[in-house]
Amino acid sequence: MSISKKVEGFLSSASWIRKMFEEGEKLRAIHGPDKVFDFTLGNPDVEPPKKFREELKKLADNPITGMHRYMSNAGYLETREAIAKTLSQETNLPFQAKHIVMTVGAGGALNVVLKSILDQDDEVIVLTPFFVEYTFYIDNHQGKTVKVPTKSDFMPDLDALSQAINSRTKAIIINSPNNPTGVVYSKDVLDKLGKMLSEKEVELNKEIYLISDEPYSKLVYDIERVPSVFLSYQNSVVVTSHSKDLALPGERIGYIAINPQITPLDLLIESLIFCNRTLGFVNAPALMQRLICKLQQETVDIALYKEKRDLLFNHLIDLGFDVVKPQGAFYLFPKSPIPDDIEFVKMAQEHNILIVPGTGFGQPGYFRLTYCIDKKTIENSLPAWTALAKRLGRK
Repeated sequence: MSISKKVEGFLSSASWIRKMFEEGEKLRAIHGPDKVFDFTLGNPDVEPPKKFREELKKLADNPITGMHRYMSNAGYLETREAIAKTLSQETNLPFQAKHIVMTVGAGGALNVVLKSILDQDDEVIVLTPFFVEYTFYIDNHQGKTVKVPTKSDFMPDLDALSQAINSRTKAIIINSPNNPTGVVYSKDVLDKLGKMLSEKEVELNKEIYLISDEPYSKLVYDIERVPSVFLSYQNSVVVTSHSKDLALPGERIGYIAINPQITPLDLLIESLIFCNRTLGFVNAPALMQRLICKLQQETVDIALYKEKRDLLFNHLIDLGFDVVKPQGAFYLFPKSPIPDDIEFVKMAQEHNILIVPGTGFGQPGYFRLTYCIDKKTIENSLPAWTALAKRLGRK
């Protein structure tokens, strides 16, 4: 039996996190779980906020008639109204329920948006380093990925972006707070990006969509909130989920929010709803829609992530690693102490440290580690990091 040659090729290029997980399983079998320090998976280790459990119990004890049936493909009206109300408060833009489509996570949302806007061979720009699934999502809908490097601080390089945009460019995907770097794009950066894109739209006489992937938008540490892309660019779309802010990754509940000023508005809304259905999602999970309707102001305890970020970041800095301090999400993306990041990952593995090479995120010469893991694991790993640094001639 054969499989698609394209998928076979994708399997080999998309397997870094899976490979490291498998290596971790081998190491845990040899040394025991407490002696292996796994920083590979971005799977939240905190529990959902208390109010989630309270609302879940209310629904279980007092079920709404028909609450598990189909609904509009866009999602429950009351849920979309609750999200629209929150977005209106944050942006002072006239969001309504019609500007929201409930989706099966942010991944589902991205596929729905890309299916809605792409024609064959349309180009979608992604900024390196990036979440590797973007390339597969774009390919799903016959688009072409164009990779544009960021600056040394992982902020967008507007000159490089401007040069990459052409008549085939249909969209740019940004991710702030970013996976894998944890950086947050400032309002000034977003404003300059929006200005450049507006000028390109006039120059090329076409719409260019700015798609902002924001599942980490409420996980920020040194700033009050993530600046809204909606205030910087008219043809903007946000895709997001409650996987991280409410610690519900397995529930697959997210949404698309489109700028009320976007063009073409009504046709795009109709397209998003159609694609949500015909891609096979049909609708977002009904029970989760009911729950998050009451949870738009809730988040997990951000202080827990900040404490772990500071513990790991400060130790790596003290050891001489070159790391941009993340303002959000739950990742660090240090520069590899040796040019070959894959070789460095193998060296770390010899100290029972499991990390993912930057090559897996389109950025060779770096490595990613996540700190959404048990604090004790981080604490126990510090001597191993010290030994690894000493081996490399660091402090």
